[in-house]
Amino acid sequence: MKNKYIFGGAIIVLFLGVMGYLFTQSNIKYESNFANVIGSDKTCKATGSWVKEKNYDMNREQNTFSFFMKDENGAEMKVIYEGAMPNNFETATSVVVTGSYRNGYFHAKDILTKCPSKYEQQNIQSSSL
Repeated sequence: MKNKYIFGGAIIVLFLGVMGYLFTQSNIKYESNFANVIGSDKTCKATGSWVKEKNYDMNREQNTFSFFMKDENGAEMKVIYEGAMPNNFETATSVVVTGSYRNGYFHAKDILTKCPSKYEQQNIQSSSL
C-alpha cells in the first residue's frame, strides 16, 4: 500500500517538473532589438534580416552555418548555427533565430525563415494593372 503512494507521488512530481519545463520554454521572448539580445543571458528569439552583403559561411567539417543579420535599427550580429543552411535561406525576407548570445556572437539552436508569399506577388501584379 505504501509503495502505491510513493509511486503516485513520484508521477505527480515528474508531471509538475515536465509542465514547469514546458512553461519556461513557451515564455521565450521575441526580440527585434539586438541590444536587448546581446545584454541578455537567456534564450530568446531574435528577429531580423540576413545581411546579404556579408554573405554566409558553411563549414562542412564542423557542420556549422554562420551569417550576419540586422535588426530593425540596423544593428548587426553574427549568428552561428550548428546544422545545415535552411533550404530557402537565400530567398527569405526575414529570419528568426532561437538561442542565446555568448562569446561575441549568437548561438542559434533553430532558424526559421520567412519567404515572400506567392500571393503577395500576385497582389502586387494585380494592383499595378
